[in-house]
Amino acid sequence: MDELLEILNDINPDIDYMTETNLIDGKMIDSFSIFKLIDDICETFDIDIGPKWMRNENFNSVHAMWDMIQAIQNEDE
Repeated sequence: MDELLEILNDINPDIDYMTETNLIDGKMIDSFSIFKLIDDICETFDIDIGPKWMRNENFNSVHAMWDMIQAIQNEDE
């Protein structure tokens, strides 16, 4: 999860990602940053985030993103 937190802190270091649960719905991350976030996650974790994963709830918190990353990695095994 440290790599994910590093990606998020590069986007906006002023957010407390460990407690925030409304990153997308609360518009704390703008649309340009979302594209960068998805690209960085795919590259860092060597995964493809397909359309079925492109839901706000998968990006509203670091914990939701981490669960999604792990689920995608488990699918790929």
